Order: sequence, then structure tokens, then C-alpha cells
Amino acid sequence: IMERNYRKNAGIVVFNKDKKVLMCARVDKKSLEWQFPQGGIDEGETPLDAAYRELKEETSIVSVKLVQILKKPIRYSFPRSLRETFAKMGQFNYGQDQFWTLFYFTGDDSEINLNTETPEFKAYAWMDIAQSPKEIIFFKKAAYKRMVSIFEPIIKEFKI
Repeated sequence: IMERNYRKNAGIVVFNKDKKVLMCARVDKKSLEWQFPQGGIDEGETPLDAAYRELKEETSIVSVKLVQILKKPIRYSFPRSLRETFAKMGQFNYGQDQFWTLFYFTGDDSEINLNTETPEFKAYAWMDIAQSPKEIIFFKKAAYKRMVSIFEPIIKEFKI
């Protein structure tokens, strides 16, 4: 059996003084399809380094304090149609292993700029973390629920 290829990915949760999390709407979708900032982990890069880099690339945010990083990834699989689309582009990813990082946002909303070099998002909103699995595309829901079960109590207990 061929080993299924799961891409290593950094998932990023940023929460503010109101204990709300930053969710962003993808630029490539007509409607507002929300997700957390995320991105691939480059060769030789740690999940934490990737989280800092992707957060800056996608949202321009640099004013964060590390709160928690999950040691083990949370895996999700792509639906067949998406795997076939990727295969046509020469990418054979079965899904992603997401290494989640939780940051506290120490900056101001004026720091958030989605009009980056290669924009991935068209809007952002601060939401309750418990709401995030309801907002995410269907094939990531279970992974989001697992991450939320770990990060939600940490955010609630966080002393600002």
C-alpha cells in the first residue's frame, strides 16, 4: 500500500484581549468562507517558525505572544474531488497534518492588513473560538473541533 502523503501545515489561532479569535475569509471564494490563518511548513522549518511566518505573510500581524503549541499534529483528509484537482496540478496530498499554535495578540487591529503580497483573505472577524468549527469547510470540522477542545479552556483561563 502506498503511503498516503499528508502535507505538514501550521494552523494559527490568534486571540485578543476580549478572548475572541481571528478568523479570515478566503479571497478565492464568492461567499465569506472563514478559516484560521494557516500554511505549509517548509523543509527545515519548525512548526512555530512557520506559524510566525505564515501569520505575517497572510495578515501582517507580528505583535503576538506565544501561549501554546500542540506537540502532535491534528490530521484531516481532503475529499476525493479536491485530491483529484491537486493531482492534476502535480500535487499528491491526501490531506494535511496541522501543527496548531496559539498566540495572544498584543497589537492593535490597525496592524492587520490582508492586502499582502499575495492576498489569501478578503475579510477578517473576531469570533468566539467555539463558533469556529461551524464556520469552517466540512472536511476540516472534526480537526477544528479537536483543536478547539484543547485551546478553548486555555483562552478562557488566560490572564490578560
